[in-house]
Amino acid sequence: MRRSFELTVAIGAACLAGLPTPARADSTGDVTATVVVAGGELSIIVPASTDLGQGSPDEGITGQLGTVTVIDDRAQLAATWVATVTATDFTTGGATPEETIPASAIDYWSGPPTQNVGTGVLVPGQPTAAEAVSLAVRQTAFSRTTGDGLNSASWNPTLTFELSPSTVVGDYTGTVTHSVA
Repeated sequence: MRRSFELTVAIGAACLAGLPTPARADSTGDVTATVVVAGGELSIIVPASTDLGQGSPDEGITGQLGTVTVIDDRAQLAATWVATVTATDFTTGGATPEETIPASAIDYWSGPPTQNVGTGVLVPGQPTAAEAVSLAVRQTAFSRTTGDGLNSASWNPTLTFELSPSTVVGDYTGTVTHSVA
């Protein structure tokens, strides 16, 4: 025996009462979006080595170190920094007193910037030769006192070696250290 069933489904508001109502489309819509601006580092680039020239004890020696560059990729609201410089004694042979040019006899002047990128105020530590300072202690070479975002600055400092009459002939080597913070 075959039986048949008839099924009738009524669709209406009463049947949809338990289902969520779809969102109504508007003519405008807002989305809150986020992006991240990542900052980099504060760094300094100096020459690997340099030849500052030659001279005699009665003349002294003056030479440019080569380009020093500070790169500030931190992208900060207050993008300020200070670059400092110091030196070791320069020695030859056995580094006896006669074979040593003490750091106290080495003067440094930054001179003006050779390149400056970004906003803010860039201040040379020693804008002119008359303002040269001894490298016996850490000195300010350059600073950025105001500004924001990415920036960089370069300069080519001059070193002057005041030689004593007892300084002997030789190839003198020492280290000039620049730092930035």
